[in-house]
Order: sequence, then structure tokens, then C-alpha cells
Amino acid sequence: MACANEQDKRLVFLLLALLIYLFIHISVLCLYSSMAVPKPTTMVLRRRTRAPKRYSEDEDGWGCDDVYCERCGSGDFGSKLLLCDKCDKGYHLFCLRPILVSVPKGYWFCPSCTNIKQPQLFPLVQTKIVDFFRIRRSSESMENQSNIKKRKRTCSLAVSKRKRKLLAYNPTEYPQRRLEQMASLATALKASGTEYSDGLTYRPGMALRSANCAALEKGGMQILPKEDIETLNLCKKMMEKGECPPLMVVFDPVEGFTVQADRYIKDLTIITEYVGDVDYLKNRENDDGDSMMTLLHASNPSKSLVICPDKRSNIARFVNGINNFSPDGRKKQNVKCVRYDVNGECRVLLIANRDIRKGERLYYDYNGYEHEYPTEHFV
Repeated sequence: MACANEQDKRLVFLLLALLIYLFIHISVLCLYSSMAVPKPTTMVLRRRTRAPKRYSEDEDGWGCDDVYCERCGSGDFGSKLLLCDKCDKGYHLFCLRPILVSVPKGYWFCPSCTNIKQPQLFPLVQTKIVDFFRIRRSSESMENQSNIKKRKRTCSLAVSKRKRKLLAYNPTEYPQRRLEQMASLATALKASGTEYSDGLTYRPGMALRSANCAALEKGGMQILPKEDIETLNLCKKMMEKGECPPLMVVFDPVEGFTVQADRYIKDLTIITEYVGDVDYLKNRENDDGDSMMTLLHASNPSKSLVICPDKRSNIARFVNGINNFSPDGRKKQNVKCVRYDVNGECRVLLIANRDIRKGERLYYDYNGYEHEYPTEHFV
């Protein structure tokens, strides 16, 4: 019995010694870990630009606890709050100037980090402007619009309907002023990294020209009459010779680049054609470009086409849109965007829908068809 008690004492002693050893060992490890020098962290660039969200009573149902807009001071509308990928400061899409219409897919840097300045003016040098716009010099004088054969007017209903034919734009008479107009467009194109083009372009890897078939339009597309096609071709020839539309591209700190009339423009005047690279809509579903234009709305969605003016374009890219949510938005509209069947192909024209005074800015409805473009924060 005494031997058993002795063994129990030894067992208890061993257990106590083991517990003391473990306690000392753990304490030493904790001490060393607290004294260790932290490793330097490296900055990881984030591709995510939306701010974190929290529940709130705004229209999105989301806001943000620790991020707020540097402009308005609000943390609401979290789905429209951008985080700068350099300084982590937040900005609402609609508080930026110019306004952003969508969250960029890649990196985004705030105005403070990008140090945005006024765009560099294109040199007002004739040779540089001629080269930039690839102007063709021709010894043949172009037919004046007034010399185009006029049709006899009759009292028939059909003819009276056709009297509202499209008009070719009337270029400025003074060559120096035309150079200034083209230089303003070149400034905007260079600032946006865009090459000048005055026609639809079909690039490798995108849609073929044969895919641009107006017969595929869902519900049909209105055909541009022969007389109006001649007017459109006249506008193209004038542009090739450097006789550009009487328009100036000006930079506005709120709206960005805008287009304004440099002389009086009559109702139904062809302003320009909306041009750019032609691609299938299915290839651009995740594109964050804000200037894409519907070219073909096909019955088969896989055959629908869009115009992408981010690489190649003309002045049409800089014509601004109206605010569809403002009562005064419709009053500002002075241009309409119309898709036509021109010799079997889809074309998009910007046409004056009323008389436009000199100095008036040009606006049209970005939501004339799909009603999907966010314009609620437009000026």
C-alpha cells in the first residue's frame, strides 16, 4: 500500500513538471513573437474600383461606412463611389468633372493623382492640319449646293412630303476659320487618343463589312432616299477637301469636350455621320466605353452591331447628350440621331432637328432607342 502511494506521488510530480515546462516554453515563444521586427509590406494595386457597400436608404440601397466622396462629403450611393487606385480617396461618378457614366474596368486615378490640365492645343499650321485630316487637294471646283438639280414642285401629296429633304451643311467661307475649326477637333481627338476617320472602319478580329446588312434590322430600317444619299455624299466630299462643318469643339470643365455651332445651321441639315470601328455587340458587352452607338439591332442578337469610336472617330463623338430626367433636357436637344439603310448598309447620321443659332451647343438624345444610357446627372 505504501508503494502504491509512492508511485502516485511520482506521477503527480511528473505531470506538474510537464505543465511548468509547457507554460515556460509558450511564454518564451510569445515574448519572441512580440519582439520580432515586422516585414515591410508592398503596395498592391487594386483592380476593384467600387467602394465597399453598407445598407442605407439611398436609391441603390447601399452606402459606405468609412469611405466618402471628396467632393460632396457623402458616403451614400456606394455603387457609384470610385476609389482612387493610388490614394484610396473616394469620388462619386456624378461628382467628377467631367462626369463619368460608368465604373471603369481597369485602374482609375483621381484628378489629384493624374494632375489633369487643359488639353494641349493642336498647332494652327495648315500643313499639320492637312496631314492630320488627310485632306485631298483637288483642282476641280466642287459643285455648289444651289446648282444641284431641283425637282419640279407639284401639288401631289407624295411630293409635298418629300420637300423636307436633308440639307448639306454650309461650311464657313473663310479658310482661316475653317483651319481653326479643324484644329479644335484635332485637339479633342489627340487628347482622347483617337485617330481621325470619317467613315465606318472594319478591323481584323471584329465584324466584317458583309455583316453590316440593313435587312437584318429587327422591324426594318428606314431607307435613305436617293436624293438624300447624294446630299450625304456631298458632305463627305466637302470634308475630304477640308470644307468641314461649321462647328467648334470646346473644352468645358463640367461637360468635357463639347461641340458648338460656329454659324447658323438650318433644320434638317446633316451635321455629320457617327463613325468608328464596327464590332459585334456580343464582343462589347463588358466594354466600359461610354461612346458606343447601336448600328444594327438585329432580330438575332448575335448579329447586332455597334460603332466603337474609341480608336477612330470624328466630331460626332464629342456631341453631348441631354438629361433624360430633367424637364429642361428635351428643350436643349437640337440634333437627332437617325439610323438609315444606305444602299443596303446601316449608317448613323446626326441631323439638326431645328434651326441652331451660332454659339449654341449641340445636344441629342443618347437614349433615343434602347433607353439604357445613364443621363440623370448630365447638365
